[in-house]
Amino acid sequence: MNGPFDFALALGDDALIAAQRLGEWTSRAPEMEEDVALANIALDQLGAARLLLTYAGELEGAGRDEDALAYLRDDREFRNCLLVELPNGDFAVTMAKLLLLSAYQLPLYTALAGCPDERLAAIGAKARKESAYHLDHAALWVRRLGDGTAESHRRMQAALDEVWPYAGELFAPFPGAPIDPTALRAEFDAAVEPVLAEATLTVPAGGWAPAGGREGLHTEHLSFLLAELQVVHRAHPGAKW
Repeated sequence: MNGPFDFALALGDDALIAAQRLGEWTSRAPEMEEDVALANIALDQLGAARLLLTYAGELEGAGRDEDALAYLRDDREFRNCLLVELPNGDFAVTMAKLLLLSAYQLPLYTALAGCPDERLAAIGAKARKESAYHLDHAALWVRRLGDGTAESHRRMQAALDEVWPYAGELFAPFPGAPIDPTALRAEFDAAVEPVLAEATLTVPAGGWAPAGGREGLHTEHLSFLLAELQVVHRAHPGAKW
């Protein structure tokens, strides 16, 4: 895990897998407006994934474009964080995941917007605006569920407890990256903790901190996700519409 290629690939994989998971909510969200909102957030993530994977392919110099990187790698070749590949669970789990992911991506893309790599800076400048909306949307639902009924509070707290351990991997050092991920943790905490306080939720205690996604060590969930994501491309290689 070293250098601009690996960094662009990891961020592109984060966005691609997040897009696929969010897209699974299409026609299943709790209300029609939310159905549209989650689809739009998925498209934002997909747009960032395309830009990042295209740049990663150029940096690699092996002739792989965004499609080859998205559809023709096996799970051990993906470098996404574990958080994004976790199953959607109920709506509370999805909102907890989106809160943590967007609270990380917003300072990440903001930092990239000022980095010396012009391509990553341009991607960061575009994606940070979208991430700000994603964070606001997730925060609204976390507050609504956490400070709602006894049942919604219970499920929101359970969802937060489930996904919180996976946040640590987001801030692991990344040698050769144009920014330092460890420096983003303070902004993440500053964004998340007030939301949880307003939602009457308890910040989970530290402890078990799963990792390995950046090295290609994933949960069993990723292989199933990729089977669905890649099936058409692999069944009809080289097909043109």
